[in-house]
Amino acid sequence: MDVSAEDAAKARFKARVAAWADRLNVKPQQVAVQRMTRKWASCSLRGRVCFAADLLVQPRAFQDFVVVHELLHLRIPNHGKLFQAVLALHVPGWRSQERKMKSR
Repeated sequence: MDVSAEDAAKARFKARVAAWADRLNVKPQQVAVQRMTRKWASCSLRGRVCFAADLLVQPRAFQDFVVVHELLHLRIPNHGKLFQAVLALHVPGWRSQERKMKSR
């Protein structure tokens, strides 16, 4: 992917993150797409959400799962029953996507 195509892909992805943030009623302080080798994404206590650059070439369903998962941490800091229930509302069948997330 050349630089301009990569920038365009990042911009489209960030627009989808913003749409999900609106839908989930959360307000990330910063959204970044960067090289990450151990995780698909991370969320800081200060509201910075980072996504792995290679997530951009993954299937859309997996991207949505990762985005929703991280954005939900802005409201629910753990992976408890409430987190899982809200995740299931927005990403039905999320457990099959979670296996892929954990395989990184």
